[in-house]
Amino acid sequence: MNNSPSALPSFHWKDLMLPSFIGSSLPLAWLLFILLTKEDLFETWMFYPLTIIPLGGAVGGIFFYLMGFLWFPKGNQKLIAVIFSTLMYFVTLWISAVLAFAITGHWN
Repeated sequence: MNNSPSALPSFHWKDLMLPSFIGSSLPLAWLLFILLTKEDLFETWMFYPLTIIPLGGAVGGIFFYLMGFLWFPKGNQKLIAVIFSTLMYFVTLWISAVLAFAITGHWN
């Protein structure tokens, strides 16, 4: 391992599984709650949002982990990285929701 101060810490792809799971489980649980409370309204077009929006959450969760815990692990930079990556998490959720509903034709 390189001990220079500018070297980024190494990680394994398996380290990204937990942030990806957490980032995707939050919107998936919210969408499933909405669908389960209104069972009679379920249609097949709803599978697109059920897959695309949690994928956006997974990408946002991975970005949050990389920014807050790997790339900027200490000090004021970590605070700024956590705030920025939280905003980016919600932006990725928004963009994935727009994409999912635009594909199905339910975005006006």
